[in-house]
Amino acid sequence: MNRSELLALLGSMPLLGAASQPLSEAPPYSVVHGWPVLPPGEVLGAVSGVDVDAGNRVHVFHRSGRLWPDSDVLDTTPIARATITIFDGTTGRVIQRWGENRFAMPHGLTVDADGNTFLTDVALQQVYKFSSNGTLVFALGERSVSGNDARHFNRPTAVAVLADGSFFVSDGYLNTRVMKFSRAGTFQFQWGTKGSGPGEFDLPHDVFVKGDRVYVADRSNERIQVFDMHGQYVEQWRSSAIGRPYSVALRGSRAYIADGGDQPPQPPDRSALVIADDHGGQPIRVGRFGNYDGQFEMAHDLAIGPDGAVYVGDITGGRIQKFVAS
Repeated sequence: MNRSELLALLGSMPLLGAASQPLSEAPPYSVVHGWPVLPPGEVLGAVSGVDVDAGNRVHVFHRSGRLWPDSDVLDTTPIARATITIFDGTTGRVIQRWGENRFAMPHGLTVDADGNTFLTDVALQQVYKFSSNGTLVFALGERSVSGNDARHFNRPTAVAVLADGSFFVSDGYLNTRVMKFSRAGTFQFQWGTKGSGPGEFDLPHDVFVKGDRVYVADRSNERIQVFDMHGQYVEQWRSSAIGRPYSVALRGSRAYIADGGDQPPQPPDRSALVIADDHGGQPIRVGRFGNYDGQFEMAHDLAIGPDGAVYVGDITGGRIQKFVAS
């Protein structure tokens, strides 16, 4: 049985229900069929990043047909087509497109409270900030040059912005650290080395800030690590129900995690939206591996809308899906 046949078989099975220790009073979530609404003949390609602004506009960072090469040598030629598509969160219709001839291997996208957009490109080795009107504010890192000092990155993955405009960067695929920058983009401090102990990382894939805590999706260590605002280790979340975290976001008393699975050479695999309490406890899993609505081939990033809807980018499946409490 080939991969396509197995995906179709998996898609005919029922969705996974709650884990053995479900989150108390957590509502089930269901996929919104027919969201988003792409023009005829169009697809997004690999969706690597997603965030939702205060106006309920869903910003999607995607690779417009470019694939991650088997050689792991990344093409630094800018993608000619638009790599950012903005959808209306309610209707799913396209509002705006941009990012053509600028990015080579899109990865993380974050929209801050002022409407600025932060982006990471793992081929160009840079972190970008664009204003709400699309003007480039700054680009950190040296274009297409890797490094591990304060002025370089090595495949940076994501950005988390604080209320004062300063921000953290998870860096990343080849560097194993989290960096802190001022609002103007001045380096302040960093933490993390390669390893599996407290405060060590093996592919910090996403970073999120809530209150006085920094949450890092430590992908290859299969855990979420929690730190204070100075990078001091607080705790970790790790369980079979959480899986392999690719992305993490918190809202109220809940945590939302994208389990991207293990990507074995051949299926079966696993992927899901995980909903837990704000200490990673009592997780439930929504969806599973597959290519039908409400399923994921590789859940890569997620974001929570102002109305509580959850948006999950599936990088291998090449799509963005919307989930609502049901």
